[in-house]
Amino acid sequence: MRNVLNLFRPARRRPASSRPPNGGWYRSESCRPLSVGQIRDRHFRTVRHGLDPAEVHAFLYRVAGDLAIVRRELARTAEENVRIKRALRSWQSRFTPGRR
Repeated sequence: MRNVLNLFRPARRRPASSRPPNGGWYRSESCRPLSVGQIRDRHFRTVRHGLDPAEVHAFLYRVAGDLAIVRRELARTAEENVRIKRALRSWQSRFTPGRR
């Protein structure tokens, strides 16, 4: 009977001031993003009636290549954002009211 009653109780809420244990990120501290090398070096056991190892490795190399491209683009975009922010601050400082 208690189990049935527990279904209708409101869920316990965390106090509003407390933060999520992982700072709001969906990953746990132990789960780091995969590196390109980890993907390329991953090996799987071969089992009877399993997947073709050559196909698995070809796919992993393709995924690793795509990941490397995405990370390069991300770094380039971050650098471009910094450059644009600096240019915007410089432009804004030239047009502030106290500076004539």
